[in-house]
Amino acid sequence: MALRGRGVGEWHTQTDSQIFFIVLLQLNIQSKNFPSMIPTSPMKRASTTYIMGREAVVTAVPDARMGAVESSAATAELSRVGMAAGTTLQKAIDLVTKATEEDTKKNYEEALRLYEHGVEYFLHAMKYEAQGERAKESIRTKCNQYLDRAEKLKAYITKGKGKKPLKAGESDSKNNDKKSDSDSDSDDPEKKKLQTKLEGAIVVEKPCVKWADVAGLEGAKEALKEAVILPIKFPHLFTGKRIPWKGILLFGPPGTGKSFLAKAVATEANNSTFFSVSSSDLVSKWLGESEKLVRNLFELARQHKPSIIFIDEVDSLCSSRSDNESESARRIKTEFLVQMQGVGNDNDGILVLGATNIPWVLDAAIRRRFEKRIYIPLPEEQARLEMFKLHLGNTSHTLTEDDLKKLAKNTEGYSGADISIVVRDALMQPVRKVQTATHFRCVRGPSHADPSVTVNDLLTPCSPGCPGAIEMTWVNVEGDKLFEPPVTMSDMMRSLVTSKPTVNDEDMAKLDKFTKDFGQEG
Repeated sequence: MALRGRGVGEWHTQTDSQIFFIVLLQLNIQSKNFPSMIPTSPMKRASTTYIMGREAVVTAVPDARMGAVESSAATAELSRVGMAAGTTLQKAIDLVTKATEEDTKKNYEEALRLYEHGVEYFLHAMKYEAQGERAKESIRTKCNQYLDRAEKLKAYITKGKGKKPLKAGESDSKNNDKKSDSDSDSDDPEKKKLQTKLEGAIVVEKPCVKWADVAGLEGAKEALKEAVILPIKFPHLFTGKRIPWKGILLFGPPGTGKSFLAKAVATEANNSTFFSVSSSDLVSKWLGESEKLVRNLFELARQHKPSIIFIDEVDSLCSSRSDNESESARRIKTEFLVQMQGVGNDNDGILVLGATNIPWVLDAAIRRRFEKRIYIPLPEEQARLEMFKLHLGNTSHTLTEDDLKKLAKNTEGYSGADISIVVRDALMQPVRKVQTATHFRCVRGPSHADPSVTVNDLLTPCSPGCPGAIEMTWVNVEGDKLFEPPVTMSDMMRSLVTSKPTVNDEDMAKLDKFTKDFGQEG
């Protein structure tokens, strides 16, 4: 809007600006009591203002190049001008000197009040006392700087203590580049977006896998208890030079229980935050975003510590560096190296748990950062026996202890996953009998609706020559009347013939060599 003063010329101001200067000149500007007549309302940003056709106040910019630190030099320069001017300018100098002192003492409200009064006196002195354009320009420049500082103090006081005022001599752009960690964490939308994406990797619901559910692997379980469970339960044990492990690598043939062990860790470490990540969580098509995801993963883990970061198939992210790899892959590895054990990164309370089937392809620097490298071998005979029992569970079967021992002995070279497949296939054999049966007979058994009640009208598959056999197919059997036959040893042997082991001797030789060179038995 445009306002016209009494014989003063045109005044231009933005609609959202304080009309302080306009009010100032609309008052009796010739009065000797001018300073006492000026209202002390808070200052806001003033746009370019013209007095008698000349530029008097230049738009204030928010770079805060003027502040308490520069006040001594500024007031000294203005004092030199004030020696030739009247008492109004000297009064202005005294006011801003006191203002900068209060600013330094962090008395921001008092400093704001003094800055405002000082600027009022400066304007009066520039109009009626300053002699020559050079003196006016000097006053005008410093006036703008004090105005800018007053704006920042006003904004700080209005918003409360939530945001610190700019330090004297510091610009907004510089301040934005050098924010405190807490401010940047809460104000950076890109960082918040990346961390929101990674929050999906946090395992909220525990997998309900206990240590007892893991057959064998006693060495690996003890190492994980040392690194995860004991430091949380007995923190006083891990002080001084005794610190828990911060990096554990689980390596071995596929299907030996590396990821299953990680599930047990997630269940047993009740007070820890468990992050389960893979390459798809950390690799992005956008340039530079992958390494940012890695950095934000570790920062998120530090915010939620004690934390466990489980990286399955870590070799896909941290294989050996070469001249043929992409620049993006190299940057991801570099960020992993820095975050796992770099200068300025506090990883206390954070365990990085990695799993891989091909540890020999890992970069040497990554391998070193995994302080414990535990070999998860193929299960031994006793462990295989326990696996058969675990996988059968409470399913109805006729297998004896001797039958299970025979199965454990016949599965030499099978991994835990291979044994699981054998048992699952055997559990399907009764279903196949139901599908192919041409005759059924009535048997006595528990009701499906209420297992505590025994009924006599259940139907189970049988051979055509079986006494009481009824010719029918499964289509004719009611849903709640079917009684499935139990799993037998013949079912297990039939499945064992069709299910072969998935680990070959060549891979085992490489793993044995890596264990001899770098690892330890689990």
